[in-house]
Amino acid sequence: MNKSDAILHSRATKRPAFWARRPIGRLLTNFGVPLALLFTVALFSLLRPAAFPTWRNLDAILTLAAPLAVTALGITVVLAQGDLDLSFGSVIGLAGAVTFVALAEDRWALAWPVALLGGLLVGALAGAINGALIAYVGLAPIITTLGMSTALVGVEFLFTDQQTVYGNVPEAFTQIGRGVWLGLNVQVWLAGLVVLLMYGLMEQTELGRYFYALGGNREAAHLSGISVKAVRMTGFLISGLAGALTGVLIVAQSASSSPTAGEPYLLPALTAAFLGTSMFRQGQFNVLGTTVGVLFLGVIQTGLIMLHLSTAIINIVQGAVLVTAILVSRFGARP
Repeated sequence: MNKSDAILHSRATKRPAFWARRPIGRLLTNFGVPLALLFTVALFSLLRPAAFPTWRNLDAILTLAAPLAVTALGITVVLAQGDLDLSFGSVIGLAGAVTFVALAEDRWALAWPVALLGGLLVGALAGAINGALIAYVGLAPIITTLGMSTALVGVEFLFTDQQTVYGNVPEAFTQIGRGVWLGLNVQVWLAGLVVLLMYGLMEQTELGRYFYALGGNREAAHLSGISVKAVRMTGFLISGLAGALTGVLIVAQSASSSPTAGEPYLLPALTAAFLGTSMFRQGQFNVLGTTVGVLFLGVIQTGLIMLHLSTAIINIVQGAVLVTAILVSRFGARP
């Protein structure tokens, strides 16, 4: 058993609660949210049989969920190591703005691969600065990432002049956000690739085990020889890259850049990641759990819109369903 596995083993060998040891308890503990997802799909299919259970709607749900999945998986890494990043919404906006300005024919008119790389580098730089200040200087993650978020918004405003900007961008680039392959939007395939890569990183590599070790007991991880500072900085770097890729996908889909493009992803991404802790790896942030959480949010949002409910009712129902799903999964862990 290696050093990171030893730390995780001490948490995993806890005797489960009595209810969780019973078959129904194990089912609810590990699969409460997936079961709630299936129930929600069935409910909306009954309420809107002509529109909801269709391939076209599935593509719409997955396309809606794709950018959210990418950024939620990035924040999952930071949360798994016991930190918090509140700047990824601003990273999304700035990376998108840089990519658009670099692409637009009336702006810099660079080749789209160069513009895409520039957007990703912006996210990597923001993540690296966050990681350096938090891991090596010792600043608090919440204060640091909030400050970074404010600074990134200011830089983004320099690119967009606080307005939604439009322009002609190469069709080859917009195919990333609008193209279709094998019946699904290209974004869906890209998000699926990110899920596979992140799952491999978190579950099959030593670095992934280090992330979980830090989240379990940072002091023990340090004493076992893990380079805690380097691992923490890597986590923030991954979060920054994921946010930047999300910004690129948004620009590719809309062929524009909005100064508030990243704001709608902040709370849903965190919600999906926290939902993920109630399945697969109980109490731990994990890739598969976050992915199911993103799909759950996409299904709820799409279904409620199809029912033509007001925004107020949609918010109330979304909150109630999410809380109920977590309660169901947690109920299985009651002593």
